[in-house]
Amino acid sequence: MSSLHETAYPRLRSTITDKELKEYYTPTPEELKLIASEKKPILRFGLILNLKLLQRLGYFVPLASASPSIMKHVLDAIGIKRPITLKQLKDYDRSGSRSRLQQQLREYLGIKPFGLSDQPWLAQIAEHASETKEMLADIINVMLEELARHHYELPGFTVLKRIARAARNKVNEECFREIGRNLSPEAKQKIDELLNPSDGAYSAWNILKREPIKPGNKEVRSYLQHVHWLQTLGETLPEVDVPVAKYSQFALEARSLTAPEMARLKVNKRYALAVILIRQQHSKALDDVANLYIKMLRSMEASAQAALNKYILEHQKQIDTLIAKFRDVLIAYDQDSEKSTKLQAIGSVLGEDASSLIDRCNQHIAYAGNNYYPFMLSNYRQKRALLFNCLDILDLQSTSSDTSGTSLLNLLKSLRSTRSEFINEEALNQHLPEPFDTTRLTEKWRKLILSNTKNDAGEAERLFHRKYLELWLLLHIKHELSSGDLFIPFSAEFDDYREQLVDDETLDEELCDYSEQVEMPLNDANLFVSNLKKELTERSKRVDERFPSNLHASIKEGKLSISPIRSEQPQAELQKLDALITENLPEVSITDILTDTEKWLGLHKLFGPLSGNELRIDEPEKRFITTLFCYGCNLGPVQTAKSVKNMSRKQVAWLNLRHASEDRLDKAITQVVNAYNKFDLPKYWGSGKHASADGTMWDLYEQNLLTEYHIRYGGYGGIGYYHVSDTYIALFSHFIPCGVYEAVYILDGLMNNKSDIQPDTLHGDTQAQSYPVFGLSHLLGINLMPRIRNIQDLLLFRPDNRYRYKNIESLFAGSIDFKLIERHLRDMLRVVISIKKGKITASTILRRLGTYSRRNKLYLAFKELGKAIRTLFLLRYIDEIELRKTIQSATNKSEEFNGFIKWLFFGGEGIIAENVRHEQRKIVKYNQLVANMVILYNVEKMTHVLKGLSREGVVINKELLNGLSPYRNSNINRFGDYNLDMEREVPPLDFGIKILEPE
Repeated sequence: MSSLHETAYPRLRSTITDKELKEYYTPTPEELKLIASEKKPILRFGLILNLKLLQRLGYFVPLASASPSIMKHVLDAIGIKRPITLKQLKDYDRSGSRSRLQQQLREYLGIKPFGLSDQPWLAQIAEHASETKEMLADIINVMLEELARHHYELPGFTVLKRIARAARNKVNEECFREIGRNLSPEAKQKIDELLNPSDGAYSAWNILKREPIKPGNKEVRSYLQHVHWLQTLGETLPEVDVPVAKYSQFALEARSLTAPEMARLKVNKRYALAVILIRQQHSKALDDVANLYIKMLRSMEASAQAALNKYILEHQKQIDTLIAKFRDVLIAYDQDSEKSTKLQAIGSVLGEDASSLIDRCNQHIAYAGNNYYPFMLSNYRQKRALLFNCLDILDLQSTSSDTSGTSLLNLLKSLRSTRSEFINEEALNQHLPEPFDTTRLTEKWRKLILSNTKNDAGEAERLFHRKYLELWLLLHIKHELSSGDLFIPFSAEFDDYREQLVDDETLDEELCDYSEQVEMPLNDANLFVSNLKKELTERSKRVDERFPSNLHASIKEGKLSISPIRSEQPQAELQKLDALITENLPEVSITDILTDTEKWLGLHKLFGPLSGNELRIDEPEKRFITTLFCYGCNLGPVQTAKSVKNMSRKQVAWLNLRHASEDRLDKAITQVVNAYNKFDLPKYWGSGKHASADGTMWDLYEQNLLTEYHIRYGGYGGIGYYHVSDTYIALFSHFIPCGVYEAVYILDGLMNNKSDIQPDTLHGDTQAQSYPVFGLSHLLGINLMPRIRNIQDLLLFRPDNRYRYKNIESLFAGSIDFKLIERHLRDMLRVVISIKKGKITASTILRRLGTYSRRNKLYLAFKELGKAIRTLFLLRYIDEIELRKTIQSATNKSEEFNGFIKWLFFGGEGIIAENVRHEQRKIVKYNQLVANMVILYNVEKMTHVLKGLSREGVVINKELLNGLSPYRNSNINRFGDYNLDMEREVPPLDFGIKILEPE
């Protein structure tokens, strides 16, 4: 399903600005010569209007379809004083002169009419596009580009849609046949058994879609068995070579279908969709197992740390006793000068407690220095089997020629059946290609793992404590997996990301244009580094010189101190204007707002059936509004059915399950943002060039993998992570697990933002200060400017160790390795171009760059670049109070938005009840869509109210408008019966209203 507005197909807009009239509909002197031979005014008018419309649209339209403003502008331009009537326009469109003049215009512009003989050529274009694209709108856009390139007059949209659909069906059917041809009879039988169990048992098709729940021992064991079943099922299936867009769409369609619905599909399509879903579920399951493995170890570490803290508190008295005893020993030693009497005095103090005191000292030393590892043993005994089972499922492989990681993995597996407490060095090294390198061990681990003793022959022997060694190996593998030194084949999250990067040929092709786009000399690493070093040198020198006159920053005892920015109190005039707006805004319910916005934008058109074999639903607008209200406000299907009349629970849930996806919700959000951006009022709040990213916690029931206790937010849940424009509208959202570093996702929002608002400056919370995030954002052309807390603890870096500063010297520590940046600039740019090309996401890279790896040179290069970029930013942050005000204003808008969406998420006590992860992500996007629709509605109503107040003589100026906000809820009724009045007349949006007259 694809609508005209989803594509680039040109169409006449209902509102035309004066600038557009002048730019697109004013005839040139040469064009005016065309009408000199026509005597009748209607023919002159028709010829020139057809010409301008053809130039603008690429196809002919009836003259009567042009807006009155266009017709008036053209009439004035050609000097016709008398207005043209509607009857004259219709007569012209039916006359023979129209065809003659159209042919004249085609010849003048050099375009060819599109006929039946051209359809096979266009069908080939559509088929070629369908090989890599799945959405009809994308295929139609490719066709439009080719038609324009070959100077064709555009055919009707329905013609393009028919050709695109036929081409896509042809390509898809061939794709299905190819997958089916590669299936063995055994694999087909297994798929048939999934859909139609021979014993009449519960269909395994639903089991295939299983999600992991809370990672307890029993649940993890059960889920690992499920993953093993998936692996066994997948072993008989062929590899699937399908473009990403098609793969995602096919998997989405397969997931939405029940077993009986799958059985009714054509044979080839049924088998192909089943294979793709099994492959995708296997890939996700591998991610889940890896995350379970990491979470179990992380949980063990957290529990051990808590146990250590408890131990320290409980044994504080013992520590005090030991110190007191040591003091007595020192006093006894100091009182006598003779050596013999000293020993006697010490002995009398210690008495018979010497051995027990030594034991207690050894016990304290074992835990000294925050060494929580010994406390991991108790939990490890319970988790050991599960951890080994996870590693059995994960086929971990090295991403480099250094295979030490896989060697240690093999060593760990060799210890699985061992029960002895200690292992000698010779037995240990039997499982390794070369002797175990004990220098890998930190001092804390060395004390726990290694011990020296003598064998039966009296020879010195080194023993390894098996359990502590296993723990170290498990944590080492977790670190290698997180840093990308180990990868999991066929996994989505933990696969070898290097395989997803562009090749040298693509990099060379893209680099020149990209260098011009971001205005950086990326083709010349030496010049890039020289410019960066020069900029850092000049800025640090300038800030140093200006520092004595900086009234808002000072250095005390070597630490930087910056005065907080005081929030300005709203002026009385602004409070009065705000009260007048509240007084004049009509009281409205949530469903009325959703209804009005739906009538304005027709968002339901984006939510066709996910699978092509379904009929369209009745009353799609009403069903869409009800579903949006249900999930966006968290009422749930049962409560929504009670609140909205003539709607059942199944009807409410159906559209969400069969028609809605994250991608479609994102498209609806984009459409709302684009409409919002056309209004005049948001321009007073921001330029659209700034956005802020911030997270807020959503409570979840404790029965899923995403749920985790978040220390900062103090509860169980997931994080809704939003990118909010400085014009107050939310551009993009993520739903991420607690415990994940939020800054990993900070760049994805701008990369995935497809709206007309395209920020180039991004503000984040303090977490956004990571060096790799700064380095990657700089190369992506994004100005990262986070809010800074604890600035006194941050370090600046010199351009060179030789540089010294008069006033800010104490803020610097070390210098930047520009040679490393120069050496690896091309490797970093390969990552950047891959992100721009959609081959990989910024979050995938940042997850790998967020963990130090001695073998990951890319991490080191991004870290050095990030040091330089962050130092440049911090210097500006210190020097420019206006910059700090801008950052504070942007981040405040994010925090206000978080409060606004929580207010709208009023059902179910604000707890997301869904336990399936993709449904949780959809709910967060539903909520964002509802919030944006309310914001759009508020701006539309505020615009009319402000215009009316201005006419009544109320003083309204730019400064007052700057202080307003669309996060208004005093006029919105959230509770009570909700009547969806689909027959109510809703005036169309009027984007042309100007609150203040242009100066």
